[in-house]
Amino acid sequence: MGDSNDKGSWKRMSFKGNKVWASVSDTEELRVEQGKVQIKYSLDQEYEYRVSPDSLGPVSEAVAKNKSKKDKASEPRSFLPKKDPAPPAVEVPPGVIVIYTDGASSGNPGPAGIGALLLFGGHEKELSESIGVATNNIAELTAIKRALEELKRTDLPVEIHTDSSYCIGVLTKGWKPNMNSELIHEIQALMQRFGCIRFIKIKGHSGIPGNERADSLATGAVKK
Repeated sequence: MGDSNDKGSWKRMSFKGNKVWASVSDTEELRVEQGKVQIKYSLDQEYEYRVSPDSLGPVSEAVAKNKSKKDKASEPRSFLPKKDPAPPAVEVPPGVIVIYTDGASSGNPGPAGIGALLLFGGHEKELSESIGVATNNIAELTAIKRALEELKRTDLPVEIHTDSSYCIGVLTKGWKPNMNSELIHEIQALMQRFGCIRFIKIKGHSGIPGNERADSLATGAVKK
């Protein structure tokens, strides 16, 4: 029965980590009216709140949460410098070769570099190469070309993640390029070797782990 002076009407429970009194029947079942249960923070308070029954739990939950807060507050603070977190893991579907590519140039055209991250199972390979003076589009295309040239197996499905709409357009959507036709045809010829190859457009500089690593490899190559 409820442990209050209004026996059978209120029961001690937990709500958002706090102890409350919840309205119950004589059998200590929550009294639900129009999908809500009345609660009070103290029995002598006049105003009653109405909450979802799913938000209520046993009073032990409030005790446990309050203890956890106290324990955390009592932990000694460390004034040592924090270590840089490990780079986030990149998810790789089983049986699929996943590639992240990026190109960079200092000026357009200007000193340019490419970056690529190749992943398969638990294995990975990084490419970071300077390609001399080039436009950013040439760098983006060349990163894809070099990544495909690295692959020894052509029987596995390949996913190429790039933040370049230009590359996806000229390589897969039939865009008519004004420049770089020879390089585009070379990449399309490489693509014909693979049974299944898919391009995935991603947003650059948005915290995607694989893309961030490819970008770092490309910009690092420019500095070389």
